[in-house]
Amino acid sequence: MDQESGGSMVQVGSNVESNPDSLDRVGKVRKLLFRRMLLGIKDGRFFLGSFYCMDKQGNIILQDAVEYRSTWRSSPSPMEQRCLGLILIPNSCRVSCHVDSTIDEQLALLSV
Repeated sequence: MDQESGGSMVQVGSNVESNPDSLDRVGKVRKLLFRRMLLGIKDGRFFLGSFYCMDKQGNIILQDAVEYRSTWRSSPSPMEQRCLGLILIPNSCRVSCHVDSTIDEQLALLSV
């Protein structure tokens, strides 16, 4: 994915707290809208899609999502994929979250 877009991935924080900086955080999350995002969940699957929204609890909705899962023994290909469309990834299931971005954008997003 990095080679296609010319950018690289940056990790995004998973907790959204309500504090005086919440407006600043909302602004930073808005900058992520419609960017390609790769999310990993506890069972080993990954989802790649466009970031659509995040709620107060940190649940993320991806649009045009594709699921990738490992199929060690069942097929010659190491990864199986299927198109899902619009999906919600609960914060409690998420183990990683990466956004496709340039180096300058990575530096700006480090505090999200």
